[in-house]
Amino acid sequence: MCEVLSPGLAVSVLKAIFQEVHVQSLLQLDRHTVYSIITNFMSTREEELKGLGANFTFGFIQVMDGEKDPRNLLVAFQIVHDLIAKDYALGPFVEELFEVTSCYFPVDFTPPPNDPHGIQREDLILSLRAVLASTTQFAEFLLPLLIEKLDSELQSAKLDSLQTLTACCAIYGQKELQEFLPSLWSSLRREVFQTASEKIETECLAALRALSACLSRSVLSSDSEDLLDSFLSSILQDCRHHLCEPDMKLVWPSAKLLQAAAGASLRTYHCITHSVLPLLLEQYTKHTQSSQRRTILEMLLGFLELQQKWGHVEEDESPLLLHQAPVCSVVFSALLDPSVQLQLVGIKALTVLGSLQGFLSSSNLELVVDHLIRLALHEEDSQSSEAAMEAAGSLAPTYPKVFSGHMVPRLEKELQSEREESYYKRHSLQQRCLQALAAVSTHTSIVKETVPILLQHFQNVQKGTKAKNTQDVISVCQSLHRVALQCQQDAEGCWYFHQTVVPCLLAMAVQAAMPGCCACLLLLNSRLQQVPFLPLPAESTHTLPGKALLEEEVLAAMIPVISAATTHLSPELAAQSVAHVVPLFLDGDVSFLPQNSFPCSFQPFGDGEHLETQRRLVALLMAFICSLPRDVAIPQQEWLLRELLALSCSSNCPFTATTAAKCFAGLVNKHPIGQQLDEILQLAVNRMEPSLAEGPRRTQALTLLLWVTKALVLRYHPLSSCLTDKLLGLLGDTELGPATADGFSLLMAESPDVLHKGCHADVRIMFRQRFFTDNVPKLVQGFHGAGPDVKANYLKGLSHVLNHLPKPVLVTELPTLLSLLLEALSCSDRVVQLSTLSCLHPLLLEAPQIMSLHVDTLVTKFLNLTSSPTMAVRIAALRCAHALTSLPTTVLLPYKGRVIRALAKPLDDKKRLVRKEAVAARGEWFLLGSPGR
Repeated sequence: MCEVLSPGLAVSVLKAIFQEVHVQSLLQLDRHTVYSIITNFMSTREEELKGLGANFTFGFIQVMDGEKDPRNLLVAFQIVHDLIAKDYALGPFVEELFEVTSCYFPVDFTPPPNDPHGIQREDLILSLRAVLASTTQFAEFLLPLLIEKLDSELQSAKLDSLQTLTACCAIYGQKELQEFLPSLWSSLRREVFQTASEKIETECLAALRALSACLSRSVLSSDSEDLLDSFLSSILQDCRHHLCEPDMKLVWPSAKLLQAAAGASLRTYHCITHSVLPLLLEQYTKHTQSSQRRTILEMLLGFLELQQKWGHVEEDESPLLLHQAPVCSVVFSALLDPSVQLQLVGIKALTVLGSLQGFLSSSNLELVVDHLIRLALHEEDSQSSEAAMEAAGSLAPTYPKVFSGHMVPRLEKELQSEREESYYKRHSLQQRCLQALAAVSTHTSIVKETVPILLQHFQNVQKGTKAKNTQDVISVCQSLHRVALQCQQDAEGCWYFHQTVVPCLLAMAVQAAMPGCCACLLLLNSRLQQVPFLPLPAESTHTLPGKALLEEEVLAAMIPVISAATTHLSPELAAQSVAHVVPLFLDGDVSFLPQNSFPCSFQPFGDGEHLETQRRLVALLMAFICSLPRDVAIPQQEWLLRELLALSCSSNCPFTATTAAKCFAGLVNKHPIGQQLDEILQLAVNRMEPSLAEGPRRTQALTLLLWVTKALVLRYHPLSSCLTDKLLGLLGDTELGPATADGFSLLMAESPDVLHKGCHADVRIMFRQRFFTDNVPKLVQGFHGAGPDVKANYLKGLSHVLNHLPKPVLVTELPTLLSLLLEALSCSDRVVQLSTLSCLHPLLLEAPQIMSLHVDTLVTKFLNLTSSPTMAVRIAALRCAHALTSLPTTVLLPYKGRVIRALAKPLDDKKRLVRKEAVAARGEWFLLGSPGR
């Protein structure tokens, strides 16, 4: 409509509205129409409207004056913002325009319940702030208003004022701020010194930072006063002396104010730190108590962290370089202090200093490494040890030569040392060495140094069958896993780790799985890039090889290593690797392994009991092949699937059968849709059905069914509903029913090693909601029709499904399912009880109105379960009893005395965690109905 109006008509329409219509006497919808007309004209007839000059601004002021409806205010605020942003003439009406908008500041609006328009208080606040902070012409009126509101008692007004001041500083200069700086600083200082609100303190510091930044960027004329220097002088005068009192209340508020000002610009940083840095160093030396030194060092750390914002340390200007020696001395002394808390702050400071390029000299760097090694290996407190390792990992990419040349050899020496100490001490030291080697492996050049050391230690500890050997091997695997994770974002490091570690682990595992072979310690091939040959000790020539690598715990620890080394490979490199690994398992082709002269053939899919140890290594195949990108072609895939299917159904070893089933499921999940997939799935169904019906391998068949169902549920495959129905039918089986019910947790939960997004599985969004919608009605129906001996299976399955469902979805379905959940609490199965309690706990907090309808039943069942023989159930029941206090007080008051008496018993529970929950729950019930709650 606006576009077809003749030139001049828009001005005529607006003049008529301004002169003839008393807008504020109109209904809300009509007023909104007027604002819409003005908005449309401003967007289509801007030049015509600007021709009206200040009369247009004055006319709009009359239109808006007195507006109260939030729907109209949002439009009106936008019009004012456009008036200013598009440079309409304000003329002599600047103050009037400010008054007509600022009268709404601070915004006081609470939206009515079930408001169909959805306007929130925050919408009005942001819209008004955009107006007030859009022009410097408002400064002389706005700044006094902000100071006045800052001095008020209303917290929301303080927050709004501070946030508006911060926004204004983006466009203001020294001219606008000069008159008000003393008052602004006084108000900000008072709020930080006195407020108990963390929000207000945070906004005050942000406002001070914005003020300092504003003054820093103002261009000065030759004869004008530099307000920044005088402003910073005021801050230093009021705050600096408090830093000398580390035990007093105002030390931290003062430090925060100084750090906020220093963080505004490089200029403010230099000005503040020139004054503060020498003082803090002096105070650290002056005070001898560890707690005082920690406070001072934490303040110093805050200023050191600010230096990181400005990059390299400039020799001519940086106050930090002027005090290089005393700063390093203070930090190093903190690392030697017996106080763990002071050590931790010192380690943080050391990390920051190391991140400042050019600050630490070569001698200081060597001292840094010495301190980190000492703390990582020999500090009794684990916090300091772990912090030192993290610091080494942070600094290693910056100084790779220093860490690979000094730290890695020291760690290797400690790892290989044979001191005459107790096993516990030697074991503890080796664990820390392994952890430190992994932590420092954050640069490819260091990874190439540490990985061979870890692999060599892996070979040394995997000999033997004692429990301690198993734990040692697992520790090395954990360190290798950490290195693998740290390499994932670096293509070169990731490929090096993969082609070095994966063949080596496979080779050692294959060696350990060889039946009846004489020991031959694995020699690493020179082609594995810098991995040294390991000499064969003469005394071990005739000992049987260790079987530690065949333990389930060790294989389970090797799985994440191989998986993490594979998930981030490029498709091209992954294709190279899979071309070697698959033939190893299908054809026994060991040619790519570092040592390939095994005395027996490798046939993990072959027949015969003597090959059972080799079959266990299918777990490593699963780790590799299920972590490949989806677009990597797997050689001989159909043959591999058939072998995995046969092994999962025929193996007598639960571990082997399960890993084969998981590997099969992982491949099926990623398999392209088509005839080949349909055929292999039909083959699997044909193999499972007779085994499920009867025979000695029903459990293996159920395991396979569960994993295949999960693989298909995740990708929305049509066959998933058919397989789920089979599972629902098995809930009524007296033998397999309980295991099937537990399997519903497997279907809904995220698996740590296969079938998750991290290993490129095909996982569709909202698969849990879809599974819930399709199958929960069937579970409920099955429960009502089941016999008393299997009803618990349906309840367990239902509780597992609900426990993994997103809570917003569960709340909407709560009324129809709550009765079943309450019945599940009466089930004797501890797993059902725990799962149901875990499901009910968030519902008590998020749906109190619905839950309050069943308060009598809830109170009774929760109190009964606080006496359960299972500790986890007692804890969960007490947490639910605690959560009951979120229900309406009037509903709970009749039960108060009964609950308090019943909760007295768990106060004497033999388990500390139970007593802790009982104290918390009983305390809340005691306070129920108290004034102010």
